[in-house]
Parts: sequence; C-alpha cells; structure tokens
Amino acid sequence: MSSSHPAPLDLENVQGDILVGLPKKIQSYYFFTIDKHRVQKFRDQLRHLVPLITTTTQVMGDKAKSTMAKKTAAEGKVATPLLEISGVNIAFTHKGLLEINNEKIGDTAFENGMLANAATLGDLGSTSASGPDWIPAFKQYIHGMILVSGESRKEVNEKLAKVKEIFYVGRHDASIHEMHHIMGSVRPGKEKGHEPFLLFFQCFNTHQTLTKYNSFGFLDGNSQPAVQGFDTTPNPGQETVPLGTILLGREGDTVIRPSWALDVSFISFRYLFQLVPEFNEFIKANAISGLPVEHGSELLGARLLGRWKSGAPIDLTPEKDDAALGADPLRNNNSSYNILNDQTTQDRCPFAAHIRKTNPRGDLQDPHPPASPAVSTAKNRIIRRGIQFGPEVSADEAASGKTQHGRGLLFAAYQSSIGNGFEFLQQTWANNSAFPPFKAPITPGWDPIIGQIGAEKGVPVEPTARVMSGTNPEIQATNLNLTTQRVVPKGGEYFFSPSISSLKNTFALA
Repeated sequence: MSSSHPAPLDLENVQGDILVGLPKKIQSYYFFTIDKHRVQKFRDQLRHLVPLITTTTQVMGDKAKSTMAKKTAAEGKVATPLLEISGVNIAFTHKGLLEINNEKIGDTAFENGMLANAATLGDLGSTSASGPDWIPAFKQYIHGMILVSGESRKEVNEKLAKVKEIFYVGRHDASIHEMHHIMGSVRPGKEKGHEPFLLFFQCFNTHQTLTKYNSFGFLDGNSQPAVQGFDTTPNPGQETVPLGTILLGREGDTVIRPSWALDVSFISFRYLFQLVPEFNEFIKANAISGLPVEHGSELLGARLLGRWKSGAPIDLTPEKDDAALGADPLRNNNSSYNILNDQTTQDRCPFAAHIRKTNPRGDLQDPHPPASPAVSTAKNRIIRRGIQFGPEVSADEAASGKTQHGRGLLFAAYQSSIGNGFEFLQQTWANNSAFPPFKAPITPGWDPIIGQIGAEKGVPVEPTARVMSGTNPEIQATNLNLTTQRVVPKGGEYFFSPSISSLKNTFALA
C-alpha cells in the first residue's frame, strides 16, 4: 500500500505529458489491445519501450536546448534552427491493467470505464440499446494508448513505427493490435497563435502546456492550475493545487493506493467533434441586438466562452476584445468574478459561460452573499492536454454553414481522481443548470460549449431543457436555446499513466 511518507518527487519518474506536457506540433494517439495469447510476451517487450518513454526531466531539458538555440540564432541574426524534439508516453485502461497486473488502483470511475458512465456524462444515445453515439472502436475493449508527439508527421510516424516494432505490430506474432489511431495537429498560420515550440517554452516558467487556438478560433490552454512544489512562479490568477490533485500517492491524494501507484496519474480522454460552421452560423443568427451583426456575433461568442478570441477574459474587458491583454500571461488569467456586481448580475460575464462553469473561482471561493460557505475547488482541478484534429473549415463549409469534414479536439486531462476531476466537472458543473450556486432567482443554465444534452447532474433530461441565461447583457433574464450541441463526443476512455519505476518493476518482465 502507498506510504504516508513517500519519497521526494523525482521528475525522472514521472511521464512527461503530465506536469509539463509533451511539446508538439503533431501528436498521435495510438489505441491498442493486448493479444490475450501473448500477455507475457507484451510484458517482456515492454521493458524495451521504457528507454523511449519521455520523462518530465527530459521535457524540461528540451526547454534548455530550445532556449539556447534561440539565443544563439538571435546573436547571429539568423533563423532559429529546426529542432527535432519528440516524445513518447504510454497509458493503460482498467482492462489493460487487469491483463498485466490484477490489482485495483482505487478509482471507481476508472474501473467502470467511460463507456459505462456515458449516460451520466450526458452523451447522446447512451440510454439506447446500442449505447452512446460513439465510433465503434471506443465501444470495444481498449487496453492501452501510446502518445507520440513531434515537430512533423514524418517524425511522429517514424517514432511510432519504432514503438510498434517493439511489439511486433504487423507480424503474425504481434503482442498488441491497433484498435484506433488518431493524429492531431496545432492549427496552421495565425490560428496557432505563436510558433508552437517557442510558445511552449515561453509558458515554461509555470509549466503550462502550449497555448493555442481551438477549432472555434478562441485562444485555449491559458488557465491551467499550478502544482504545489513544482510550479514555483504561478501567474496572477493561477490557482495552486496540491501535488496529490494530479499525482497519486502525493499530498492531497487521500485514497489508499498500491505502493507501485506513486506518481501515477489518471487520464480522461474524449474524442470531441466540433461543429464549427454550425457554431458560426448560430452566433450570427443570435447576434446580440443593438450592435452591427459582426460585433454582435463576436460578443455573443465571447459571452458563451467567457473569453474573447484573443484569450482576454470578458470579465476584465466586457465590451470589446483586447488583444494585448489576451497575449499577456500576467493578466489574461487574473479574473475571479469579483468586479463590481459580478456575483449578482451577468453584466460582465454570464454565470454559465464555459470558462466560468469549469473554473468558478470566486463563485465558490468568495461567494455572495458573504454568509454562503466558501468552497475550495482544488480537488476538482485537472491539467488539460490534448490537441486539435481535422482540417480547417473549407470555403464550401463556411458558405453552407454545414460541417463536411470531421474536426475537433483530442481532449486529455490528468488528475488523481476521475470522480473529483473530469466527471465532477462534466456532471456537477457543466451539466447542471443551477450551477454556479447562490444566483437565485436567476438560473444560470447549461455550459454552452461542453454541456451535454442527454443528462442533468447524471439524470436523463429532454434536449429542450438545455438553455443558458445572461447571453445578452441588456436582457439577462432571456434564455438562449442550446438544444443543438456543437461539441459532440464520439468516444473516450479512462487511462492511467504509469510512473517509470512501475513500468520497469511492476508491469515489464525483467
């Protein structure tokens, strides 16, 4: 069992995507099942994969290389050379864990798997005999996931080929078999915000993942929590959470774990399709009145998200975008919904805006009225990773307002408790029309981005119940109908990301 006095944190023991995030322009998610006749062979081969696994120490070392390369290039007044920086991580489902080590790890949601919990997450079709409206691969047994990141598709494919070679993939005696393979990439041109590796390392002082634009065109990834004892210089507005909120067996993780589970983290993976042309048509059709349509639709989009496209919080700049604020890490996350009458009106930011729903800040930590009990959200925080997938919106799609090509987000989030982390955020906050609390007589409504039609707080509801108040600051009592979803889950699963020591000493055969 886990010790009450674990050894000091060893960054060489933690997989690199958890606390820092693998730097990437391209990332591959390779889902596999272990051949039931070759489990021992897989475990034997696993020891050959361990040297390829990218640790937190290695990712931080990549920062130093990049910093030096940029400095040298600047001094010589030449272009920064292209650095071949890649990464490999591996994770297992509960079914995969049972194949290689028949021991519980202490998380009910993980043991159930996401498919079993799809109904309480609100995914469409979950109550039907055929299950949620997911692609078939995620309705079958998945034992593991291999992440490979890099600068180019060629680099990622070559690295993945080396990994597959270890397990004899493609041969008659392969120990793993592909269930699904998805390739993601940062958005091109201005939509990626900045050069990916450069921005990754600019964010490195707080170990935040690459900030980038999502498929809807909004800057994303700039409100991660800081981790105590690891992120030593958090930015203003960045909440610091105990290390055990993210890593098992550390301070803040109160569950008794197997001794090998120290420095493991759970992953919530979601295959999210984003209907961008439909979203753009929706905000145009419902543009805030009294303004030119272009500005009215831009303002509506910002009030749905809680941020302008630049990343500037509407709570700080409620009437127009401020690109300089959005680009400034010392200001663009420094909002707690405590300006003027933020707690009692939706003048500046709707109560149900996406980033307010999923990180309520002052709504729980400094609620109104003051007699309301303050609630810490530290145990509910997650570290979000993932990457966009699919092509840019085509001219035909933009003209028709209809999606013709799949695109969206490969969402991945790390936490030490799925029940307190991802599932809590989805069920208790996003899919709860009465959250945030203490807003009566106003009912905030659904999260307009990720709130799922199929259930409210885990209980099935009719799609017509999905509405949001406060989208128009001039007529806040009027609800906006959100019956049609524009972020649609097409699969997902829960994984655990093992420590390097557990890979070597528990799962791999010597």
